[in-house]
Amino acid sequence: MRRRIGITLGDPAGIGPEVVAKALASGKLDRRFDYEVLGAGRRAIETGARRCLAGELAGLVTGPITKKLVAPWPGQTELLAHLAGTKKFAMLLAGDQLRVALVTTHAPLREVAGLITGRKIVEVVTLTRDFCRRIGIRRPRIAVTGLNPHAGEGGLLGSEERRIIAPAAKRARATGPLPADTVFYRALHGEFDAVVAMYHDQGLAPFKLLAFDNGVNVTLGLPFVRTSPDHGTAPDIAGKGIARPAGMIAAINLAAELARPR
Repeated sequence: MRRRIGITLGDPAGIGPEVVAKALASGKLDRRFDYEVLGAGRRAIETGARRCLAGELAGLVTGPITKKLVAPWPGQTELLAHLAGTKKFAMLLAGDQLRVALVTTHAPLREVAGLITGRKIVEVVTLTRDFCRRIGIRRPRIAVTGLNPHAGEGGLLGSEERRIIAPAAKRARATGPLPADTVFYRALHGEFDAVVAMYHDQGLAPFKLLAFDNGVNVTLGLPFVRTSPDHGTAPDIAGKGIARPAGMIAAINLAAELARPR
């Protein structure tokens, strides 16, 4: 029997059901796996996690869902980490041209500086390096951004780089801290295999500029494979038949790639 990957529909009032249906009918999915739709909403996520942990599924692909359906968790990433009992995890966005992992995720900007620790930076760099190796990059080159403009400008624009980020990057054997206004350009042109960004919009703004339709959200650190298309529920176009499935196709195929035996 072929191994099976579970797929959730996400928010039933969004475009999840449509993009899942289009992806399954596209003829573009990895044919070495079977695919099973698990349902919609939070219960489907919980079912998928339980079945992955039990070894019944080779991986889980989750459709986009509104935050209120997974409360009190800020997103599916945190909910799945809770269900798996995982303390060390991170969000990574993967596209054809860029890979970006985040030290902090869904946090108000005023709280970000207080959430950045050396231990968390080292943890995210390590998880990102492991991911790169899983997709065939033997010696991943990881860049770490600064938090402040110009990576602190030698302490003139902030001390987080000197106190926290630079020592952590050195311990993790990564390059940085580098100014966020240039590091993504350097990664795009082949200097780095992945970038570890300090906060959500710092990393996702350049990523979505390049991979708005086909970016994939990967949860690093789980004991099973989990991916999701990197877009929202788009209720404004739900039910109109115009949602594009490229992100869901990419998420399913990346889950299949990660679920294959090493």
